[in-house]
Amino acid sequence: MTFDTPLRAEAGLRDKSRSYLALIFLFWSLIYASSIFSPALLDDADSVHAEAAREMTVRGDWVTLHVNGFRYLEKAPLMYWTIAASFKLFGVSEWAARLPLTLGVLALLFAVFALGRRIHGAEAGFYAALSLGTAVGPYLFTRILIPDILVGLWLALGLGFFLRTLEEERPSRLACWSFAVIAALSVLTKGLIGLLFPLGIIGLYLLLTRNLRRLLRMRPLTSSLIFLAVAAPWHILAGLRNPPQGEAKGFLWFYFINEQFLRYLNKREPHDYGTVPLWVFWGLVLVWLLPWSAFIAQPLGQLFRKLDLHHAKLDTQRRANLLFALWAGVILVFFSFSTSQEYYNLPALPGLALLIGSWLAQEAKAGASSPLCRSGRISSLALLIVGALAGAFAIFFVVRSAPPPPGADIAELLTKNPEKYFLSFGHIFDLTPRSLGAFRGPLLGMGLSFLIGTGLNWMFRHRGQPARGNLCLALMMVVALLCAHRGLEIFAPVLSSKELALAIQRRYSAGEQIVINGEYEEGSTLNFYTGLQARILNGRRANLWYGSLFPDSPQIFEDDESFARLWSGPARVYLWTDRERMPKLLRDGNLTNVYEIARSGGKFIISNKPMAAQSGRDQP
Repeated sequence: MTFDTPLRAEAGLRDKSRSYLALIFLFWSLIYASSIFSPALLDDADSVHAEAAREMTVRGDWVTLHVNGFRYLEKAPLMYWTIAASFKLFGVSEWAARLPLTLGVLALLFAVFALGRRIHGAEAGFYAALSLGTAVGPYLFTRILIPDILVGLWLALGLGFFLRTLEEERPSRLACWSFAVIAALSVLTKGLIGLLFPLGIIGLYLLLTRNLRRLLRMRPLTSSLIFLAVAAPWHILAGLRNPPQGEAKGFLWFYFINEQFLRYLNKREPHDYGTVPLWVFWGLVLVWLLPWSAFIAQPLGQLFRKLDLHHAKLDTQRRANLLFALWAGVILVFFSFSTSQEYYNLPALPGLALLIGSWLAQEAKAGASSPLCRSGRISSLALLIVGALAGAFAIFFVVRSAPPPPGADIAELLTKNPEKYFLSFGHIFDLTPRSLGAFRGPLLGMGLSFLIGTGLNWMFRHRGQPARGNLCLALMMVVALLCAHRGLEIFAPVLSSKELALAIQRRYSAGEQIVINGEYEEGSTLNFYTGLQARILNGRRANLWYGSLFPDSPQIFEDDESFARLWSGPARVYLWTDRERMPKLLRDGNLTNVYEIARSGGKFIISNKPMAAQSGRDQP
């Protein structure tokens, strides 16, 4: 029996880990897997990135990205490779486009669980993964095909291997070389920051703990060679296939100098992006980690209270927690001196989630009268105040607002604030009290979930049952995020041109032309859903600008004069536009034969020729 006891304990731990992994998978399925099928892909980054992957499969060119037929040289390729592979396996669709990023979130949650379990135990790993998987930010910014959350995955894996090297007298080849491979994958995901972040975090950690000599023991020569073997080939091939030509300075200048160094200095060409104030950038970290950010002060306080930074005096847990804090701190400070968009802090969130998870596990094991539980009750009261305000807001607007009439276009209920559209979710500022009537269901569901969830969390923590309180918060977020997803579905016609693309697709015949009035990104879903190249009227800017400098770029840019000739020519033309920017030559009646084909979300498809089969719909 004496020898059986450790074996039983180990088996119990394995069973517990399996249960935690099953719960993580369940929450991921409810929140992420269930939402990959809708809404439509959005105009701008979402459909632009999906289109780059689609054209990769059509062209068979896995080195040079293309969008609408133009070279698209500003992005690292790994996310596009995974989406293109998904298209190859499952066909081109919305869910296939979202699948790789969704699986990346699952991998991140499992990686965070494994790292937290190794350092603080299975319960801490579970809470770390649970807080990250049910937080606001990771969910919102996987509704768009952007790779930033994958940088968090590579950091979780890479820093996990680094911590392993600290436990070894002579760091193993497996740990050092695995770190090199992961850093290379991160570079192929997001560019130079994929290497800068892990090296910056590790370098600062070793500097603070007076252990810089450790770098010399991490097999720097062979690790560097392995890193280059993985990261360099694509960069070399992209440089060779896209040399300087005509006005274009080539891949190497645009990708490294323009997109990374000059963008960091806010001097990128073209300047088609915005930035958020520094206080907003830092404050949004707390928003993106809601509701779990209510517990971030406690682990940070524990870490820096009487902390002796010498590496010999740090135990495994303090060593790891210091690294997790630096993980977040290096990223946030780095972007504090650059152009900072609201999602640039996403890669910092897993490190903070690991700190939160370690503290929640401690709280769950402490007695009801312990300082940990008293601190947790204070945080739960703060959350209850937030939940009460959210519930009151939701109930007020549900009562005061009326549902829109059947068939109403949501765009007719909104205002226009184009100066806010540089933000990923800048269209939220278009909402008006009147428009909230269209969102009564999801708004009420989200408000009540916050009110009930934070209330139950407060009650259970006051009873000395913080584990039940944490479960209530997680279930609250499942409901809230599903309501947010439903809200995005309702808002989708404003953000996407899918319905207009399908209207064209039903009528399109060979030789007809599709034209986007303005920048390509504003109607990019037309390109993705029809699979047809779109011409651009007065919009040689943004993502297509640099590719248009190459001599072999498609000649598809129209000005008012050339468009007038195209409109009066023999081919049918489908023009995408919105009411505010209806071309002057159409508004003033300079062009005749103007027929409305479809409208959705405040946007129109008009044509120069009527559709005989749809004559009841077409309106001159």
